[in-house]
Amino acid sequence: MGLLPTDRMDSLFSPRCQWVNGPIIVGAGPSGLAVAACLREQGVPYVMLERADCIASLWQRRTYDRLKLHLPKQFCELPRMPFPDHYPEYPTRRQFIDYLEDYAARFEIRPEFSTTVVLARYDETSGLWRVTTSAPAGANGGDVEYIGRWLVVATGENAEAVVPDIPGLGGFHGKVTHVSDYKSGEAYAGKRVLVVGCGNSGMEVSLDLSDHGARPAMVVRDAVHVLPREVLGKSTFELAVLLRRWLPLWLVDKIMVILAWLVLGNLARLGLRRPAAGPLELKETHGRTPVLDTGALARIRAGDIAVVPAVARFRKGGQVELADGRTLDFDAVILATGYRSNVPQWLESSNDSFNKEGYPKTAFPHGWKGQSGLYAVGFTRRGLLGASTDAVRIAKDLGNVWREETKPTKRAGACHRRCISVVF
Repeated sequence: MGLLPTDRMDSLFSPRCQWVNGPIIVGAGPSGLAVAACLREQGVPYVMLERADCIASLWQRRTYDRLKLHLPKQFCELPRMPFPDHYPEYPTRRQFIDYLEDYAARFEIRPEFSTTVVLARYDETSGLWRVTTSAPAGANGGDVEYIGRWLVVATGENAEAVVPDIPGLGGFHGKVTHVSDYKSGEAYAGKRVLVVGCGNSGMEVSLDLSDHGARPAMVVRDAVHVLPREVLGKSTFELAVLLRRWLPLWLVDKIMVILAWLVLGNLARLGLRRPAAGPLELKETHGRTPVLDTGALARIRAGDIAVVPAVARFRKGGQVELADGRTLDFDAVILATGYRSNVPQWLESSNDSFNKEGYPKTAFPHGWKGQSGLYAVGFTRRGLLGASTDAVRIAKDLGNVWREETKPTKRAGACHRRCISVVF
């Protein structure tokens, strides 16, 4: 490519712009780390941008103390580095964070911390991605616009907390906390706590509250699949993966539901209705993860955790009106209402690779590659295993392009050589 006009060079490379000789990775969570490690193996340079001041900020800053990986460690390890042998089958939150720190150190991953992406847009004229960032006042480097040929979106499915719009919630007199800010039930001892949400977080927080002497009531609005974490000492997830290799999805779903009924009993008696669609079908079609029981069901049966229907509205003081007409008093509310992607907030809407919910429009397993040099990792709704699979694919694809474009070209004879100035 020849020299660009002076005015275009000035607009591309103004003092606040930085050229990236490789992909721009947005997000330093497990997905971003996995891509970075695989790119290093491919010999491809990159820049990683992270809005927090640490890697894996969700795990380090927005998870509760008792959290463990819900799946066996072999399904949660990142590419090219297994968990240490001495780790238990279900590593703790602290162990997983240590693993990620060691992973970043081993592959020499050094993100640009405290760098929030405000806008990422593809410049059709130049064929480049322009990523505008902001940094806290006084931070080194300040606001910068990064420019490069490839953009890897690694902010994942859990970038922003979801806070439901429930009538009267703002007037509740007690403490209202999203699960992302919950650490331990110790501060809730003796209190009546309403836990809104019955997914894995809602179940586990309810159990934690009960362990610390609180009186939790868990809101179950919709039908939910609850499965035993293990069956006869074998991980339920591992069993499902094994069966899925040989059997159709519908049959594996039926087997899982029968096993759950045999091990856990009739959960409808506890107020937990099963959906008509199977657990794997719901996971693949709607991204709804089945709940893996870690002890909450026993507390529900014992009466230590109450199960209540949807919240109709919050009344003045600490009263909560339920969908069945009952009104109960609570001292605190914990919103275990999940997270969502924040991609629509900063990726220019004209790009056609993501939908309005912030997920790739192309379904798994092909959603990792978009248009115009755009890649996505951590949006498979298949946890760390899905993210790792996509990270390997992305790095391999970029590695092939990189090697092709950096391949030495044959020189012409001495009398025919000419010098061509290039910008990129």
